[in-house]
Formats: sequence, structure tokens, C-alpha cells
Amino acid sequence: MNSSSTTPSAPERPSLLVLRGDDLPPGHERIDDHPGLGEVVYTTADELSARLPGADALLVWDLFTEALSSAWPKADSLRWVHAATTGVDNLMFPGLVESGVVVTNSRGVFDEHIAEYVLGQVVSFAKDFHRSWDYQRERQWKHRETERVAGARALVVGTGPIGRAIARKLRAVGMDVRGSGSHARDGDPDFGHVAESSLAERADNGGRTLRGELPEADYVVIAAPLTQATQGLVDQSFLDLMKPTARLVNVARGPIVVQSDLVNALDRGSIAGAALDVFEREPLKAISPLWGLPGSVVSPHMSGDVVGWRDDLVELFLDNLARYLDGRELCNVVDKSRGYVPG
Repeated sequence: MNSSSTTPSAPERPSLLVLRGDDLPPGHERIDDHPGLGEVVYTTADELSARLPGADALLVWDLFTEALSSAWPKADSLRWVHAATTGVDNLMFPGLVESGVVVTNSRGVFDEHIAEYVLGQVVSFAKDFHRSWDYQRERQWKHRETERVAGARALVVGTGPIGRAIARKLRAVGMDVRGSGSHARDGDPDFGHVAESSLAERADNGGRTLRGELPEADYVVIAAPLTQATQGLVDQSFLDLMKPTARLVNVARGPIVVQSDLVNALDRGSIAGAALDVFEREPLKAISPLWGLPGSVVSPHMSGDVVGWRDDLVELFLDNLARYLDGRELCNVVDKSRGYVPG
């Protein structure tokens, strides 16, 4: 358990614990009957502490659970944790981070799905579809002029695979796309210019930062992992730098945005709109003003969930399981000091 290797050695016929939520993985019989596995046990969050002792590997199928943190003292044999999500912020508690347990995620499953969602929200904002639907329900004929998508500037905060898929999709419809990541640089194949994700005047290497990019963006897309560096990034000072005609799209994690600051910005019209798929606390309470604020679009954490997405998660896990049993290098190994898969 204290090994620092990113290729954990599996014991002969290791035991697998599956932390499930409301559903089982589709086709879970392929996991249950895998010839290289010993016992496969399914458990829920409230029973995790009792089931965790002796488990060699853990599949976290309860997507956003934080149950492993409280059950961690019972993890006496654990070598590998696989998350059926891209974000692993719910697993980055000190005990796991400081251990030798290898963590992998489901990077790559959701990239194109989320990029399509973002493109849809951008087009919907530009073409004023939301008011068209409202006027249709009211049987009102109200002609308006709409905006061009081609030529608009998008700033994608987060230059990982999801951010890159978003950039490519937006470029395909003629948008001018910039990125924001941990380091400022030029010549990026998907973003061209990448600014440093800070509100300082200049980046450490003299390049641009968000302070310079935000006032020029028509759409700001949040696609970064939730880490100490990104938590609360989108606050009042961030929003004040945006154009009054700009829109925010968040497909990352809710706590990256200070929700009360966003409510204030939308309420006073300092930005034109926000499409939000993630929130500080989920599900979003019915009393939240975000449901009814002008320019606010709410969806229930579904931007990456297309028909068949659960099957794709199982396929990825089975591939990594085969690697684990064969002693090969695992895919999507999380750098626990950063909280995401680097590169």
C-alpha cells in the first residue's frame, strides 16, 4: 500500500470492491465473471467502511461520493482506485494523496460530449433561442436581430483534453479561441495563445494572464479541474473583468465559481448570461435564484452524459483492469499532487 509505483502490482486473483450509487455498471457481469479476479463485492457509501478491509482495488461508480475519505482508515490492502469520472476532487483527501495507492480516472470518455454541449449553449445564446422558446409559449411574434457565432472570441479556462475538444469544436464554426492554463505560451495547436490562469497583470514568463484576456472574450468557458488553484477562481473580480455582453459557461466543477458573486453579476446585468451545468452544491435547490435570473441557463450536471456513456466508462475500466492484472502501466494515472492527469 505504500509503494510509490504508478504500476501497482496485483496479487494473484485480487479482490475488487465496487462503490455503487443508485445503479450498477451496465454489463457488470463482465466484471463479476472476469477470470483474473477473485471476489467482486458491491457496496454503498454507508457500508463502505465494513467492506473496505481486504480489498485490493476499488472502482468508484458512485460518481461524486466523498465516502472514501471517512472510510479510509479501513483501507488496509488497497493498491488501486479507479474513478468513473474525469474529475477526482472528491478523492483528493490527504490520506489517499499521501499514500502509495494509484488513482486513475475516466479521462477521454466525455471530451466530445461536453464540447458539443458547449457549442450548443454558445449557438443558443447567440441566436436567442431561449427567448424564442419563451415567446412561442406565450404565442407572441417578436422579431429580433441575433448575433454572429463566427468571429466571436471564446476563452477556454482549462487546457486539458476537454478544453481542447471544446476549442476544436468552437474553431470549427469560425470562432476565435484562446486558452487559459497553468503557463502562458504561444503556438498551442488548439488554442494558439494560452494565458496564465491568474488575475495578475503579467504572467511569470511575461505572457498574458486572465486579466488581459477576459475583457476581450465574448464567451468564457470553464473546463478546468477543481484544485486549490481553481477553487473560487471565478469571483467578483473575475466577473468584473468580463464584457457586459459576455456569457459564462461552466462545465467543470461548481466550486470554481463563487455562486453568490455570479448571482449578483447576473442580477445587475454586468454580464449577459451564464449556462451552468455544475453548482457549488448539487442538486441545485429550488429556492436558488439561478433558476429564474435573466440570462441564466441551468442543466443538472449532464453535459457529458449522452446515450451509452455508462457503457464507455465500463469499457475503459475493463481495459485498465486488464492492465492491472497483467502488471502493465495503467492509463489515466492521476498526479495526486496536482489533482488531475498531466499532459
